[in-house]
Amino acid sequence: MSAKIKRILVSQPAPVTGKSPYITLSEQYGFEVDFKPFFSIQTLGTREFRDQKVNILDHTAIIFTSRTAIDHFFKLTQELRLTMPEDMKYFCHSAAIASYLQKYIVYRKRKVFYHESGQAAQFHALLLKHNKETYFIPGIEGLKEDIVAVLDSKKIPYSTSAIYRSVPNGFTKEEIDGYDLLIFFSPNGVTSLKSNYPEYKQNKQLLACFGEATASALRENGFEVNIEAPSPEFPSMTAALEHYIKKHK
Repeated sequence: MSAKIKRILVSQPAPVTGKSPYITLSEQYGFEVDFKPFFSIQTLGTREFRDQKVNILDHTAIIFTSRTAIDHFFKLTQELRLTMPEDMKYFCHSAAIASYLQKYIVYRKRKVFYHESGQAAQFHALLLKHNKETYFIPGIEGLKEDIVAVLDSKKIPYSTSAIYRSVPNGFTKEEIDGYDLLIFFSPNGVTSLKSNYPEYKQNKQLLACFGEATASALRENGFEVNIEAPSPEFPSMTAALEHYIKKHK
């Protein structure tokens, strides 16, 4: 493997089972891997949600762009004592997100929609095809979804609402500087890095990321993205990482 990569920090919680594709790669290519979430997620309280004056049941469809949004949405609806009607439709950014819905609803094809590619452009086209819906877009506090501009362009009715927030986890610059590669999965991870380590300089450290929004957050802060996923060739972060390691042996 590349001499540059001896230690990797994955900005996610450590796997509960002790098994992970990152651990498998570390054993195969001889690098050290650690796990540390850069931020925690908190569901907004019912009063905070009600202050936004959005009625979920006024909508005919809900858009989910992550499994995190699904978890916090159904936690919030439980606290609000809301029951989703049987004819509510769900539009999911990927097949994996759609499959995750089965944790909370009886999965029926006629009410769960997604595009197999998982690409933003195809998902946006799917939403525009169903232009008679009134969409509800639950998301994280402070983030404006790209979907909003797409719906605005065709004057399709929708509401957005923050249902959860990101809270940076504390860490020191010494914890960060000791790694050759940092892997990010959310813009919130980038925000946490800047919050905890405002004088951070990338220098020779490699940065990897998953998702277009995460890549944009890194570049907007002046950082170089060295490894990026997903892509048609590398649908997962570990696939992109392994390709990089092989290429730089």
